[in-house]
Amino acid sequence: MRNSTAFILWLLIGSFGLLWVLADVNFFDAMQAGPNALGAVNGEKISNEEYQSRIQYYSNAYSQQTGNSLSAEMRANYENQAWNELVNARLINQKMDELGITVSDQEVMDMVFGENPAPIIRQNFTREDGTIDRAAIQQVLSSSEFTQQAVALELQLRDQRRQQKLNNYISAGLQVTESEVEQEFIKNNTTAQVNFIRFPYSEVTEQELEISDNALREYYENNRDRFTRDESYRFRYVTFSKLPTAADTAQIIEDVRSLRTAFAETENDSLFLARQASTTNYRSTFVEVEDIREEYQAVADLEVSEVSDVIVTGNQVAILKKEAERGDEVKFQTMSYNIQALPATIDQANERATDFEFFASEETSFQEEAESRGMEIREAFATKGNNFISGLGSSQQIMNFLESAEEGDISDVLELNSEFVVLEVVEVTPEGYRPFDEVRTQVENMVKIERRKELTQQKVQELLSQNQTLARLAEVSEKEFQTVNNLRSNATVIPGAGREPMIVGAIFSLNEGETSDVLTGNSAVFIVEVAEKREADLANLDQETRRQIRQRLEQQKLQEFSSIWLEQLREEAKIVDNRSRLLQ
Repeated sequence: MRNSTAFILWLLIGSFGLLWVLADVNFFDAMQAGPNALGAVNGEKISNEEYQSRIQYYSNAYSQQTGNSLSAEMRANYENQAWNELVNARLINQKMDELGITVSDQEVMDMVFGENPAPIIRQNFTREDGTIDRAAIQQVLSSSEFTQQAVALELQLRDQRRQQKLNNYISAGLQVTESEVEQEFIKNNTTAQVNFIRFPYSEVTEQELEISDNALREYYENNRDRFTRDESYRFRYVTFSKLPTAADTAQIIEDVRSLRTAFAETENDSLFLARQASTTNYRSTFVEVEDIREEYQAVADLEVSEVSDVIVTGNQVAILKKEAERGDEVKFQTMSYNIQALPATIDQANERATDFEFFASEETSFQEEAESRGMEIREAFATKGNNFISGLGSSQQIMNFLESAEEGDISDVLELNSEFVVLEVVEVTPEGYRPFDEVRTQVENMVKIERRKELTQQKVQELLSQNQTLARLAEVSEKEFQTVNNLRSNATVIPGAGREPMIVGAIFSLNEGETSDVLTGNSAVFIVEVAEKREADLANLDQETRRQIRQRLEQQKLQEFSSIWLEQLREEAKIVDNRSRLLQ
């Protein structure tokens, strides 16, 4: 120790000096603060401001369209959508940078002042006579009063033009040939009259199937890719109902009843309904008395301007006012409120859920807290990538929690449509191959299906070798001889036989008058005979039809390629998602 004293002192001095320097540069504050961006795509940051702005845009649009604010579940869906759009936008922009796709100033000017202005220019600067108001455009671009608008317009035009160039670049490699157009026309317009006999696999009995354990294991080993699993979660949960109570219903009935006098006395029914936020809008039409729904028939016995007593129908409470009558017709208005939980009821449910979550997380445990409150604990299972959860329905909120949670974690209170929920993660199973014991029943069913196909095929092959005509084969096998008169070559369903695209393909590879060999379909073995084949005539392929087919094929190719291309970009990219750390 004496010999090491000097070394230890210098080590302590150096350590204190390093700590002093790190403190001066706020190193420890930075460590505690965590990541400084919501996420990143290949090193390009996604800010929380940009993310929240996108969600706010969706929220405002939803409110304008529906008049309602976002629910917690709807917000979770929009959050997921906003994140994916921001990631995809960066991936596409990065790819355009890599390809050298740029937009010159002259191109922007052409989009504004050219013979074919961009749609946004036409939308905002078109006169009543349909011409472009170029003076107004020049004013926006040159006046200091419109500087921000001019900058935003230029950015939008550049983005549109750049995206258009990318689409053109992609489309150039997805050209539809004349041969493809003609093949599509022939496929859509070639028909046949077909005779066939069908031998269902279901006719093979269980006694005929001999399947050993070794055969099951061999099939499993040879087809392991068919038994993969995504990451999955087993969890338990408790719920706190948001449904209306008897007291809520009684209060709503009383609220509607209290409006009877005012409703009867008002001279402007439309304004009254709007001010009272009636869930039934004003109607200006007369209705035949006999056409009035049964629950509202009481309106026929009212005097003009008289209001009925309260009527409760399903989930609605209403009072009716006869506004006018003529002969056997009446015009009446409905003042109604939906039966739903009142704010106080929802607040109480939320408080109970929050109280449960706090004590389950901090004081006791999920199990103990539920038992002490006499609550039912339910279990559920969820798979990554699938928002539907048995017993709870679709929920992006729940999936967001599960995908970032560990075993034993307890969620915050999650608000669903009709209830508040608190979850505890019981088990997280990573993606991979499912073990044989877990999928044994599934393997056995698959092996049985294959065995049924083999036995049916062998049986029909033997029958066909001894009976060359369909009529004779049908007689010997006691099967129905079926006919389809107008089967199209682009069909996937055979009338009387179900979905059989492979059989349809085999049929149109035969010549007229030809009988097939044994054909193995989805649900049965087939023997088919092409009685008549009506080939499409290319002479009937006019230019307009060519254009339509080409356009449809190009759109199909572009959609299929774009989806795959974007998915590949995501797989190859380094995407950092800090939402679970920054937005708690």
